[in-house]
Amino acid sequence: MIPRALLGHFLLTLQLNFRSKQALVYGYFVPFFFLIAFGSVFHSERPLLLHQMGQLLTLTALGGACFGLPTGIVAERERGVWRRYQLLPVGTLSLLLSTLLARVVIVTSAAFLQVALARAIYGTPWPLHPGETALAFLVVTGAFLGLGLLIASLADDVPAVQALGQCLFLPMIMIGGVGVPLGLLPAWAQQIAGFMPGRYAVELLQLSISEPRGLGHSSFAFLALAVIGLAAAVVGVKLFRWDGARRLGRAGMAWVATALLAWIAVGAAAAATGNLRSRLLAGTGYEAITPEQIASIRYDDLPGDDELYTRLAPPFKTPERPGRLGEIATRFKTWPPGQVDDPEQRARNLLSIAAIADVNQDLLEGEIARVVFDQLQENFSSDELKKILAHIALAPNDGKVITQAREFGLKREILEKAVRERSMYYAKKLLGRLVGKIAE
Repeated sequence: MIPRALLGHFLLTLQLNFRSKQALVYGYFVPFFFLIAFGSVFHSERPLLLHQMGQLLTLTALGGACFGLPTGIVAERERGVWRRYQLLPVGTLSLLLSTLLARVVIVTSAAFLQVALARAIYGTPWPLHPGETALAFLVVTGAFLGLGLLIASLADDVPAVQALGQCLFLPMIMIGGVGVPLGLLPAWAQQIAGFMPGRYAVELLQLSISEPRGLGHSSFAFLALAVIGLAAAVVGVKLFRWDGARRLGRAGMAWVATALLAWIAVGAAAAATGNLRSRLLAGTGYEAITPEQIASIRYDDLPGDDELYTRLAPPFKTPERPGRLGEIATRFKTWPPGQVDDPEQRARNLLSIAAIADVNQDLLEGEIARVVFDQLQENFSSDELKKILAHIALAPNDGKVITQAREFGLKREILEKAVRERSMYYAKKLLGRLVGKIAE
Protein backbone atom coordinates (compact mmCIF):
# COMPACT_ATOMS: atom_id res chain seq x y z
CA MET A 1 0.00 0.00 0.00
CA ILE A 2 2.66 2.48 1.04
CA PRO A 3 5.06 1.80 -1.91
CA ARG A 4 2.13 2.19 -4.30
CA ALA A 5 1.22 5.48 -2.64
CA LEU A 6 4.81 6.70 -2.96
CA LEU A 7 4.84 5.75 -6.64
CA GLY A 8 1.66 7.75 -7.06
CA HIS A 9 3.25 10.73 -5.31
CA PHE A 10 6.34 10.40 -7.50
CA LEU A 11 4.28 10.41 -10.71
CA LEU A 12 2.09 13.24 -9.45
CA THR A 13 5.17 15.34 -8.65
CA LEU A 14 6.50 14.78 -12.17
CA GLN A 15 3.14 15.70 -13.69
CA LEU A 16 2.85 18.90 -11.65
CA ASN A 17 6.41 19.94 -12.58
CA PHE A 18 5.76 19.50 -16.27
CA ARG A 19 2.61 21.59 -15.93
CA SER A 20 4.47 24.41 -14.17
CA LYS A 21 5.91 27.13 -16.42
CA GLN A 22 8.38 28.10 -13.71
CA ALA A 23 9.60 24.51 -13.38
CA LEU A 24 10.01 24.22 -17.14
CA VAL A 25 12.02 27.45 -17.25
CA TYR A 26 14.42 26.35 -14.50
CA GLY A 27 14.58 22.80 -15.77
CA TYR A 28 14.95 23.25 -19.53
CA PHE A 29 15.09 26.85 -20.74
CA VAL A 30 17.90 27.96 -18.41
CA PRO A 31 20.19 25.05 -19.46
CA PHE A 32 19.47 25.85 -23.12
CA PHE A 33 20.26 29.53 -22.49
CA PHE A 34 23.62 28.65 -20.92
CA LEU A 35 24.39 26.32 -23.83
CA ILE A 36 23.88 29.11 -26.37
CA ALA A 37 25.78 31.60 -24.18
CA PHE A 38 28.78 29.29 -23.79
CA GLY A 39 28.71 28.51 -27.50
CA SER A 40 28.94 32.24 -28.23
CA VAL A 41 31.76 32.89 -25.75
CA PHE A 42 33.93 29.87 -26.56
CA HIS A 43 33.23 29.87 -30.30
CA SER A 44 36.92 29.71 -31.25
CA GLU A 45 37.59 26.34 -29.61
CA ARG A 46 37.76 23.09 -31.50
CA PRO A 47 35.97 20.81 -30.81
CA LEU A 48 33.46 23.40 -29.72
CA LEU A 49 32.34 23.24 -26.06
CA LEU A 50 34.14 19.96 -25.37
CA HIS A 51 36.05 21.45 -22.45
CA GLN A 52 33.06 23.42 -21.13
CA MET A 53 30.53 20.58 -20.90
CA GLY A 54 31.46 19.94 -17.27
CA GLN A 55 30.54 23.53 -16.45
CA LEU A 56 27.31 23.38 -18.45
CA LEU A 57 26.10 20.18 -16.81
CA THR A 58 27.01 21.56 -13.39
CA LEU A 59 24.92 24.65 -14.12
CA THR A 60 22.02 22.40 -15.13
CA ALA A 61 22.25 20.46 -11.86
CA LEU A 62 22.60 23.67 -9.86
CA GLY A 63 19.57 25.30 -11.47
CA GLY A 64 17.36 22.27 -10.99
CA ALA A 65 18.51 21.59 -7.44
CA CYS A 66 19.08 25.01 -5.89
CA PHE A 67 16.12 26.72 -7.57
CA GLY A 68 13.74 24.19 -9.10
CA LEU A 69 13.51 21.81 -6.12
CA PRO A 70 13.12 24.36 -3.29
CA THR A 71 10.79 26.55 -5.36
CA GLY A 72 8.44 23.61 -5.88
CA ILE A 73 8.54 22.49 -2.24
CA VAL A 74 8.05 25.98 -0.79
CA ALA A 75 5.25 26.81 -3.26
CA GLU A 76 3.42 23.64 -2.22
CA ARG A 77 4.00 24.45 1.45
CA GLU A 78 2.51 27.90 0.97
CA ARG A 79 -0.60 26.31 -0.55
CA GLY A 80 -0.88 23.96 2.43
CA VAL A 81 -0.07 20.83 0.43
CA TRP A 82 2.61 19.59 2.80
CA ARG A 83 0.38 20.21 5.82
CA ARG A 84 -2.18 17.88 4.27
CA TYR A 85 0.54 15.28 3.65
CA GLN A 86 0.78 14.92 7.43
CA LEU A 87 -2.52 13.04 7.32
CA LEU A 88 -1.02 10.32 5.13
CA PRO A 89 0.32 7.08 6.65
CA VAL A 90 3.74 7.88 5.15
CA GLY A 91 6.74 9.39 6.90
CA THR A 92 8.36 12.70 5.99
CA LEU A 93 11.51 11.01 4.71
CA SER A 94 9.56 8.83 2.27
CA LEU A 95 7.67 11.78 0.78
CA LEU A 96 10.85 13.82 0.49
CA LEU A 97 12.59 10.89 -1.15
CA SER A 98 9.93 10.56 -3.86
CA THR A 99 10.13 14.35 -4.40
CA LEU A 100 13.90 14.15 -4.77
CA LEU A 101 13.67 11.22 -7.17
CA ALA A 102 11.23 13.16 -9.35
CA ARG A 103 13.71 16.03 -9.43
CA VAL A 104 16.51 13.64 -10.40
CA VAL A 105 14.45 12.55 -13.41
CA ILE A 106 13.83 16.17 -14.43
CA VAL A 107 17.45 17.29 -14.02
CA THR A 108 18.85 14.19 -15.73
CA SER A 109 16.53 14.59 -18.72
CA ALA A 110 17.56 18.24 -18.99
CA ALA A 111 21.24 17.24 -18.91
CA PHE A 112 20.75 14.62 -21.63
CA LEU A 113 18.91 17.18 -23.74
CA GLN A 114 21.73 19.66 -23.23
CA VAL A 115 24.37 17.14 -24.36
CA ALA A 116 22.26 16.19 -27.39
CA LEU A 117 21.70 19.84 -28.38
CA ALA A 118 25.42 20.60 -28.00
CA ARG A 119 26.09 17.74 -30.39
CA ALA A 120 23.39 18.85 -32.85
CA ILE A 121 24.13 22.60 -32.80
CA TYR A 122 27.90 22.77 -32.27
CA GLY A 123 29.12 19.30 -33.16
CA THR A 124 30.40 18.73 -29.62
CA PRO A 125 31.65 15.13 -29.25
CA TRP A 126 29.73 12.70 -27.07
CA PRO A 127 31.25 12.08 -23.61
CA LEU A 128 34.38 9.95 -23.81
CA HIS A 129 33.20 7.78 -20.89
CA PRO A 130 29.35 7.70 -20.98
CA GLY A 131 28.99 5.39 -17.97
CA GLU A 132 31.34 7.46 -15.82
CA THR A 133 29.61 10.64 -16.96
CA ALA A 134 26.25 9.27 -15.85
CA LEU A 135 27.70 8.24 -12.49
CA ALA A 136 29.39 11.59 -11.98
CA PHE A 137 26.21 13.47 -12.87
CA LEU A 138 24.14 11.45 -10.40
CA VAL A 139 26.66 12.17 -7.65
CA VAL A 140 26.70 15.88 -8.52
CA THR A 141 22.91 16.03 -8.68
CA GLY A 142 22.57 14.22 -5.36
CA ALA A 143 24.93 16.66 -3.65
CA PHE A 144 23.12 19.70 -5.04
CA LEU A 145 19.72 18.26 -4.15
CA GLY A 146 20.92 18.13 -0.55
CA LEU A 147 21.67 21.85 -0.80
CA GLY A 148 18.29 22.47 -2.43
CA LEU A 149 16.51 20.65 0.38
CA LEU A 150 18.31 22.82 2.92
CA ILE A 151 17.22 25.96 1.05
CA ALA A 152 13.62 24.71 1.04
CA SER A 153 13.78 24.19 4.81
CA LEU A 154 15.19 27.67 5.44
CA ALA A 155 13.07 29.73 3.02
CA ASP A 156 9.80 31.18 4.32
CA ASP A 157 8.40 31.86 0.84
CA VAL A 158 9.27 31.57 -2.85
CA PRO A 159 11.08 34.97 -3.05
CA ALA A 160 13.27 33.81 -0.16
CA VAL A 161 14.17 30.73 -2.21
CA GLN A 162 15.47 33.02 -4.97
CA ALA A 163 17.57 35.00 -2.49
CA LEU A 164 19.04 31.97 -0.76
CA GLY A 165 19.62 30.19 -4.06
CA GLN A 166 21.55 33.15 -5.42
CA CYS A 167 23.73 33.12 -2.29
CA LEU A 168 24.93 29.69 -3.40
CA PHE A 169 24.59 30.06 -7.16
CA LEU A 170 26.44 33.32 -7.79
CA PRO A 171 29.65 32.64 -5.80
CA MET A 172 30.05 29.26 -7.50
CA ILE A 173 29.50 30.85 -10.91
CA MET A 174 31.84 33.80 -10.35
CA ILE A 175 34.75 32.33 -8.37
CA GLY A 176 33.85 28.66 -7.93
CA GLY A 177 34.95 27.42 -11.34
CA VAL A 178 31.39 26.85 -12.60
CA GLY A 179 30.62 29.91 -14.75
CA VAL A 180 34.19 31.15 -15.27
CA PRO A 181 36.73 28.39 -16.06
CA LEU A 182 39.03 27.73 -13.13
CA GLY A 183 42.12 28.43 -15.21
CA LEU A 184 40.92 31.99 -15.91
CA LEU A 185 40.53 32.83 -12.23
CA PRO A 186 43.27 34.53 -10.20
CA ALA A 187 45.24 32.34 -7.80
CA TRP A 188 43.31 33.51 -4.72
CA ALA A 189 39.98 32.62 -6.33
CA GLN A 190 41.27 29.18 -7.31
CA GLN A 191 42.12 28.59 -3.65
CA ILE A 192 38.67 29.70 -2.47
CA ALA A 193 37.04 27.50 -5.11
CA GLY A 194 38.49 24.51 -3.28
CA PHE A 195 35.95 25.14 -0.50
CA MET A 196 32.99 25.09 -2.90
CA PRO A 197 31.14 22.03 -4.23
CA GLY A 198 30.80 23.51 -7.72
CA ARG A 199 34.50 23.09 -8.40
CA TYR A 200 34.43 19.40 -7.58
CA ALA A 201 31.27 18.94 -9.64
CA VAL A 202 32.89 20.48 -12.73
CA GLU A 203 36.02 18.42 -12.13
CA LEU A 204 34.18 15.08 -11.96
CA LEU A 205 32.02 15.78 -14.99
CA GLN A 206 34.80 17.18 -17.17
CA LEU A 207 37.18 14.33 -16.37
CA SER A 208 34.55 11.81 -17.42
CA ILE A 209 33.59 13.75 -20.55
CA SER A 210 36.90 14.69 -22.16
CA GLU A 211 39.87 13.17 -20.30
CA PRO A 212 41.27 9.82 -21.49
CA ARG A 213 42.00 8.75 -17.91
CA GLY A 214 38.37 9.39 -16.93
CA LEU A 215 37.56 9.44 -13.24
CA GLY A 216 40.78 7.78 -12.17
CA HIS A 217 42.31 9.38 -9.06
CA SER A 218 39.23 11.60 -8.54
CA SER A 219 38.21 10.04 -5.22
CA PHE A 220 38.63 13.30 -3.29
CA ALA A 221 36.11 15.10 -5.52
CA PHE A 222 33.60 12.27 -4.93
CA LEU A 223 34.23 12.48 -1.18
CA ALA A 224 33.93 16.28 -1.12
CA LEU A 225 30.54 16.24 -2.86
CA ALA A 226 29.31 13.40 -0.67
CA VAL A 227 30.27 15.21 2.55
CA ILE A 228 28.77 18.56 1.51
CA GLY A 229 25.62 17.04 0.02
CA LEU A 230 24.99 14.62 2.90
CA ALA A 231 25.51 17.29 5.55
CA ALA A 232 23.07 19.63 3.79
CA ALA A 233 20.51 16.84 3.29
CA VAL A 234 20.63 15.76 6.95
CA VAL A 235 20.16 19.33 8.15
CA GLY A 236 17.45 19.92 5.53
CA VAL A 237 15.47 16.91 6.77
CA LYS A 238 16.03 17.93 10.40
CA LEU A 239 14.71 21.44 9.79
CA PHE A 240 12.00 20.55 7.27
CA ARG A 241 8.76 22.46 7.87
CA TRP A 242 5.34 21.10 6.95
CA ASP A 243 3.80 24.47 7.72
CA GLY A 244 5.18 27.87 6.72
CA ALA A 245 3.96 29.37 9.99
CA ARG A 246 6.65 27.51 11.88
CA ARG A 247 9.86 29.51 12.33
CA LEU A 248 13.43 28.40 12.92
CA GLY A 249 14.97 29.24 16.28
CA ARG A 250 18.54 29.40 17.47
CA ALA A 251 18.80 25.63 17.40
CA GLY A 252 17.91 25.72 13.71
CA MET A 253 20.66 28.23 13.00
CA ALA A 254 23.11 25.97 14.82
CA TRP A 255 22.16 23.15 12.47
CA VAL A 256 22.73 25.45 9.48
CA ALA A 257 26.20 26.25 10.82
CA THR A 258 26.87 22.52 10.91
CA ALA A 259 26.05 22.25 7.20
CA LEU A 260 28.35 25.17 6.41
CA LEU A 261 31.14 23.57 8.43
CA ALA A 262 31.14 20.75 5.88
CA TRP A 263 32.32 23.24 3.23
CA ILE A 264 35.12 24.43 5.51
CA ALA A 265 36.10 20.87 6.38
CA VAL A 266 36.31 19.93 2.70
CA GLY A 267 38.46 22.96 1.87
CA ALA A 268 40.75 22.34 4.85
CA ALA A 269 41.11 18.67 3.90
CA ALA A 270 41.87 19.65 0.30
CA ALA A 271 44.60 22.01 1.50
CA ALA A 272 46.08 19.42 3.85
CA THR A 273 46.13 16.64 1.25
CA GLY A 274 47.28 18.69 -1.74
CA ASN A 275 43.86 18.53 -3.43
CA LEU A 276 43.17 22.26 -3.29
CA ARG A 277 44.37 22.49 -6.86
CA SER A 278 41.89 21.06 -9.34
CA ARG A 279 42.93 18.02 -11.36
CA LEU A 280 41.58 19.81 -14.42
CA LEU A 281 44.47 22.24 -14.13
CA ALA A 282 47.00 19.79 -12.77
CA GLY A 283 46.36 17.15 -15.39
CA THR A 284 45.40 19.07 -18.51
CA GLY A 285 48.15 19.60 -21.05
CA TYR A 286 49.01 22.76 -22.89
CA GLU A 287 47.02 21.57 -25.93
CA ALA A 288 43.77 22.37 -24.06
CA ILE A 289 44.74 26.02 -23.48
CA THR A 290 42.21 28.29 -25.17
CA PRO A 291 42.68 31.76 -26.72
CA GLU A 292 40.45 33.10 -23.94
CA GLN A 293 42.79 31.70 -21.31
CA ILE A 294 45.80 33.24 -23.03
CA ALA A 295 44.01 36.57 -23.28
CA SER A 296 43.11 36.46 -19.58
CA ILE A 297 46.73 36.39 -18.38
CA ARG A 298 47.80 39.60 -16.70
CA TYR A 299 51.25 41.15 -16.94
CA ASP A 300 51.00 44.06 -14.52
CA ASP A 301 52.48 41.98 -11.69
CA LEU A 302 55.79 41.32 -13.48
CA PRO A 303 59.05 42.87 -12.30
CA GLY A 304 60.88 45.02 -14.84
CA ASP A 305 63.46 43.48 -17.16
CA ASP A 306 66.28 45.35 -15.43
CA GLU A 307 65.15 44.93 -11.83
CA LEU A 308 66.66 42.66 -9.18
CA TYR A 309 65.07 39.42 -10.34
CA THR A 310 63.90 37.86 -13.61
CA ARG A 311 66.16 40.16 -15.56
CA LEU A 312 65.89 39.93 -19.34
CA ALA A 313 68.35 41.45 -21.79
CA PRO A 314 67.19 43.16 -25.00
CA PRO A 315 67.25 41.10 -28.21
CA PHE A 316 70.73 40.41 -29.58
CA LYS A 317 71.68 42.61 -32.51
CA THR A 318 73.57 39.86 -34.35
CA PRO A 319 73.04 36.08 -34.66
CA GLU A 320 76.38 35.38 -32.98
CA ARG A 321 76.56 34.97 -29.18
CA PRO A 322 79.85 36.16 -27.72
CA GLY A 323 81.95 34.10 -25.30
CA ARG A 324 80.10 32.13 -22.66
CA LEU A 325 76.68 32.94 -24.15
CA GLY A 326 77.74 31.26 -27.38
CA GLU A 327 78.81 28.19 -25.43
CA ILE A 328 75.44 28.07 -23.66
CA ALA A 329 73.53 28.45 -26.93
CA THR A 330 75.62 25.66 -28.50
CA ARG A 331 75.18 23.38 -25.48
CA PHE A 332 71.39 23.80 -25.70
CA LYS A 333 71.49 21.99 -29.07
CA THR A 334 72.61 18.71 -27.47
CA TRP A 335 71.57 19.18 -23.83
CA PRO A 336 69.45 16.04 -22.99
CA PRO A 337 66.76 17.85 -20.92
CA GLY A 338 66.34 20.20 -23.86
CA GLN A 339 65.64 17.29 -26.20
CA VAL A 340 62.94 15.39 -24.26
CA ASP A 341 59.89 14.29 -26.25
CA ASP A 342 57.31 16.14 -24.12
CA PRO A 343 57.20 19.69 -25.58
CA GLU A 344 56.00 21.34 -22.38
CA GLN A 345 58.58 19.57 -20.22
CA ARG A 346 61.28 20.62 -22.70
CA ALA A 347 60.16 24.24 -22.29
CA ARG A 348 60.08 23.94 -18.49
CA ASN A 349 63.63 22.57 -18.55
CA LEU A 350 64.86 25.49 -20.65
CA LEU A 351 63.09 28.05 -18.48
CA SER A 352 64.67 26.41 -15.43
CA ILE A 353 68.09 27.48 -16.71
CA ALA A 354 66.97 31.11 -16.87
CA ALA A 355 65.50 30.77 -13.37
CA ILE A 356 68.65 29.18 -11.93
CA ALA A 357 70.85 31.89 -13.46
CA ASP A 358 68.54 34.54 -12.02
CA VAL A 359 68.56 33.11 -8.47
CA ASN A 360 72.34 32.55 -8.70
CA GLN A 361 72.64 36.25 -9.55
CA ASP A 362 74.84 35.33 -12.48
CA LEU A 363 76.51 38.32 -14.11
CA LEU A 364 74.88 37.29 -17.42
CA GLU A 365 71.46 36.33 -16.00
CA GLY A 366 69.55 38.67 -18.32
CA GLU A 367 71.49 37.54 -21.38
CA ILE A 368 71.05 33.86 -20.46
CA ALA A 369 67.30 34.43 -20.22
CA ARG A 370 67.37 35.95 -23.72
CA VAL A 371 69.29 32.92 -25.05
CA VAL A 372 66.60 30.69 -23.49
CA PHE A 373 63.90 32.76 -25.18
CA ASP A 374 65.63 32.44 -28.55
CA GLN A 375 65.99 28.69 -28.05
CA LEU A 376 62.30 28.35 -27.24
CA GLN A 377 61.34 30.24 -30.40
CA GLU A 378 63.63 27.99 -32.42
CA ASN A 379 62.12 24.83 -30.87
CA PHE A 380 58.43 25.62 -31.29
CA SER A 381 56.01 27.28 -33.64
CA SER A 382 54.55 30.57 -32.44
CA ASP A 383 51.08 29.14 -31.71
CA GLU A 384 52.44 26.11 -29.85
CA LEU A 385 54.85 28.23 -27.83
CA LYS A 386 52.05 30.58 -26.78
CA LYS A 387 50.02 27.66 -25.44
CA ILE A 388 53.01 26.14 -23.66
CA LEU A 389 54.02 29.40 -21.99
CA ALA A 390 50.40 30.12 -21.04
CA HIS A 391 50.06 26.71 -19.41
CA ILE A 392 53.29 27.20 -17.49
CA ALA A 393 52.05 30.60 -16.32
CA LEU A 394 48.67 29.17 -15.28
CA ALA A 395 49.98 25.90 -13.85
CA PRO A 396 53.51 26.59 -12.54
CA ASN A 397 53.42 23.53 -10.25
CA ASP A 398 52.82 21.02 -13.05
CA GLY A 399 55.60 18.95 -14.58
CA LYS A 400 59.17 18.93 -13.33
CA VAL A 401 61.86 21.59 -13.05
CA ILE A 402 65.63 21.48 -12.92
CA THR A 403 67.25 22.83 -9.77
CA GLN A 404 70.95 22.73 -10.69
CA ALA A 405 72.86 23.27 -13.95
CA ARG A 406 76.59 23.04 -13.33
CA GLU A 407 77.16 22.25 -17.01
CA PHE A 408 76.18 25.87 -17.74
CA GLY A 409 78.53 27.29 -15.12
CA LEU A 410 75.75 27.71 -12.56
CA LYS A 411 77.26 26.15 -9.45
CA ARG A 412 74.60 26.57 -6.77
CA GLU A 413 71.55 24.27 -6.47
CA ILE A 414 68.28 26.20 -6.13
CA LEU A 415 65.11 25.36 -4.22
CA GLU A 416 62.41 23.91 -6.45
CA LYS A 417 59.86 26.49 -5.27
CA ALA A 418 62.13 29.35 -6.35
CA VAL A 419 62.75 27.78 -9.77
CA ARG A 420 59.01 27.32 -10.36
CA GLU A 421 58.25 30.91 -9.37
CA ARG A 422 60.94 32.42 -11.58
CA SER A 423 60.03 30.09 -14.46
CA MET A 424 56.44 31.29 -14.24
CA TYR A 425 57.56 34.93 -14.38
CA TYR A 426 59.83 34.27 -17.34
CA ALA A 427 57.05 32.38 -19.12
CA LYS A 428 54.76 35.38 -18.73
CA LYS A 429 57.47 37.79 -19.88
CA LEU A 430 58.11 35.77 -23.01
CA LEU A 431 54.42 35.18 -23.68
CA GLY A 432 53.68 38.89 -23.27
CA ARG A 433 56.09 39.62 -26.07
CA LEU A 434 54.65 36.96 -28.34
CA VAL A 435 51.08 38.26 -27.97
CA GLY A 436 52.09 41.91 -28.20
CA LYS A 437 51.23 42.86 -24.62
CA ILE A 438 54.86 43.67 -23.69
CA ALA A 439 57.08 45.74 -25.94
CA GLU A 440 60.74 44.89 -26.47
